[in-house]
Amino acid sequence: MEATTNRNTYAFGLGTIGRDMVYAMVTMYLIFYLTDILGVSSATLWWINGIILVSRIFDALNDPVMGVIVDNTRTKYGKFKPWIALGAVFSGLITVLLFTDFGLTGPAFVVVFGILYLLWGIAYTTNDISYWSMLPALSMDQKDREKIGSFAKICANIGLFTVVAGIVPLTTMLGNQVGSMTKSYTLFTVALVAVMWLGQAITLFGVREKKGAFKVEETTTLRGMFRAIVDNDQLLYTAISMSLFMIGYVTTTSFGLYFFKYAYGDEGMYSIFAIILGISQIGALAVFPLFSKRFERRSLYTAATVLVVIGYLIFFFSPMNMLFIGAAGILMFLGQAFIQILMLVFLADTVEYGQWKLGKRNESVTFSLQPFINKIGGAIASGIVGATVILSGINDALTPSDVTAQGLLLMKFAMLILPLFFVLAGYLVYRYKYRIDTTMYQRILTDLQDRGDLKL
Repeated sequence: MEATTNRNTYAFGLGTIGRDMVYAMVTMYLIFYLTDILGVSSATLWWINGIILVSRIFDALNDPVMGVIVDNTRTKYGKFKPWIALGAVFSGLITVLLFTDFGLTGPAFVVVFGILYLLWGIAYTTNDISYWSMLPALSMDQKDREKIGSFAKICANIGLFTVVAGIVPLTTMLGNQVGSMTKSYTLFTVALVAVMWLGQAITLFGVREKKGAFKVEETTTLRGMFRAIVDNDQLLYTAISMSLFMIGYVTTTSFGLYFFKYAYGDEGMYSIFAIILGISQIGALAVFPLFSKRFERRSLYTAATVLVVIGYLIFFFSPMNMLFIGAAGILMFLGQAFIQILMLVFLADTVEYGQWKLGKRNESVTFSLQPFINKIGGAIASGIVGATVILSGINDALTPSDVTAQGLLLMKFAMLILPLFFVLAGYLVYRYKYRIDTTMYQRILTDLQDRGDLKL
């Protein structure tokens, strides 16, 4: 059992390094690529902003449908792996196209961008839902899930912060070699996709599922999909809490490069700042299992939220000094790391809760809410960032000094104060509505065993 758990921990976790590289590139730097590399006009950017918002909402609404498709899949390779492979191939190809300059402008650019962005969302969702919904099938033990989930989040953050720390120096280096920043972004994206495909291959060939532990269930219908979501109250509260947190988190991180270029005045410091935060967040994820053995999840979530609040306030009021900004960033990302892994295991535990309450597991329908949440959070965050970049005057500035003090204050407010309210709201929803603790979860497993729905 221990050997299987270790195998699954590493094979599952390594698969997400490249996935999160690609996801970070699209969600955090696509707008920057359009504004500061391609130099699209403000009029075009308003259209792009609308396309991103509408596409993500449309795609997010389709996520539970993809969850039904995965739950109903029956192949000799299982129900998760075929969709993981298909989604990885197509999302990787489309990502490269998004960061390729076809020389289009005006309406033609908007139309091609809109088609590619919509297809990217569908392809990435295919991979994302099937990948994360595999987690509950790897172990029934809460501590094993925390171990697998923690390592997966560590790998995800390694991927994310590799992009965050490397995008400025590596694209600059490539740009000097090929003589074009647009081409350098394309080459950089190709490298990220290659890492994604390698990692996904490790997951596909390395993971072993607990296929015989679950009762064979009937096909999930669309009506059953709605029931699995709406009637699972703990899943709904988790989804609301996660959504509020992700809106705040993604909004803050999406402003990072803009902040250091226009407010701090040194774009190169962004990579150093990212390395510091990356080490802090990965370190927090690494020690999470140790803290989870000594403290209840509610206490960990409360302490993590306190760190995030203090970090946001210090960051907002600090002078343009890396000592203060770095300290604030460390506090924010230490807390956010704990919240991320807690959200993941909360979501995993609602699978058994749904099976206990409704008589059906629906792993993929349940985990379809994670990309749904990420997309809604990313859509709102992109809307906030895009609108702020235009209204603050950043998009029309020829140099960082062209942005006014009022414009910079607007950016700082949108980057730090607005997200803080979302993070706090997410915590309050969890605090007063989520009730699956260790005692309740063990009772759920016992009842499922007694009913013959689960074999441990």
